[in-house]
Amino acid sequence: MNGMRAYAAVTAAYWAFMLSDGALRMLVLLHFNGLGFSPLQLAWLFLLYEVAGIVTNLAAGWLAARFGLAATLYAGLGIQIAALAALAQLDPSWSVTASVVFVMAVQGASGVAKDLAKMSSKSAVKVLAPAADGGLFRWVAALTGSKNAVKGLGFFLGAALLALAGFQTAIWGMAGVLAAILLAVALLLPPGLPGRMKGADRWSGWRSADPRVNRLSLARLFLFGARDVWFVVGIPIYFQAVLSDGTAEGRREAFFLVGGFMAVWIILYGAVQAAAPRILGGAARPDEAVTRDAARWAGRLVPIPLALAAAVWIAGEPAPWLTGLLVAGLMGFGYVFALNSSAHSYLILAFGQADRITRDVGFYYMANAVGRLTGTLLSGLSYQWGGLPLCLATAGAMAAASWWAMRRLAAT
Repeated sequence: MNGMRAYAAVTAAYWAFMLSDGALRMLVLLHFNGLGFSPLQLAWLFLLYEVAGIVTNLAAGWLAARFGLAATLYAGLGIQIAALAALAQLDPSWSVTASVVFVMAVQGASGVAKDLAKMSSKSAVKVLAPAADGGLFRWVAALTGSKNAVKGLGFFLGAALLALAGFQTAIWGMAGVLAAILLAVALLLPPGLPGRMKGADRWSGWRSADPRVNRLSLARLFLFGARDVWFVVGIPIYFQAVLSDGTAEGRREAFFLVGGFMAVWIILYGAVQAAAPRILGGAARPDEAVTRDAARWAGRLVPIPLALAAAVWIAGEPAPWLTGLLVAGLMGFGYVFALNSSAHSYLILAFGQADRITRDVGFYYMANAVGRLTGTLLSGLSYQWGGLPLCLATAGAMAAASWWAMRRLAAT
């Protein structure tokens, strides 16, 4: 019972964190887009966030093994609160360079916080969830799917708060709510999360000896790069330009529409993740069967962004039919992407060794962060150099690389 209570408490803390993370991303993106930042400058705002994830995921695995998962979970929530409080100090009179550097630093701290919280929560599932009869796949899918649904709500919340309350008021409100949740979790979290693990005093063996973990991590890198190439800068800025008439009221309406689309995409993506065990044929299937299915679905992802890129290029300029096609196509991308992501999240725990699970998960999410960093940078560069067609074509190329890595994994 204590184990299940601990799982519920970890899940609640993770939900709260991801709600603030999604809201913060939309607040920063739309606020600075409104100030006239270029696509490349907007991408720079998020780069340190992703760089921090690369380092943090490696260190977090060792820290969790050394001090326990509860300590790293509390640290993640606490750092996010500090990052929000710092961001509220942003002065509109600062130069563009000073603003970019400051927000990059704050986003870097937020990236550290996110990966501490994510690694703690995902690793806890391996220890706390029942593994019999496919239980691990179901519990991983439930945590990951619900997390993304909550993050999707955060996207809409961030856009709504920016339109209704303004940037600084929204930031302070989020910091206050997260502080209250951290206090509640610290008071109510029952025993159940693992503490120190064997060999935790030594900083060694950060890369898994299991080639399956390494190949899965490579596939994860390209998979999330394929999403973030269009998700971080390209599509939000394109839709903002298409949906706004340039007036203050038009910009406010566009905030809601863009935030609403991003929220619905993430929420539906989370719902598909949660249902992935059933869609893929059952939670109790052998790991080899799940791996083969993941490789097939990785191949089905490739043509979607390439077809959308061709449509945008052929159209030449925005049109209602094109906007509708993009929305439908990206929803299809989300469905296939979610099945891939959910299978990956299960397989890393299935492949990972119990006595070093935090470090295997940390290495895997380090690869995830490299993919997000690459996708974020390419999102700004490709959109600035070639507009939405190049953005989507780059996503297709990265999806093809993920498919190649999964085929190698399935062949082992």
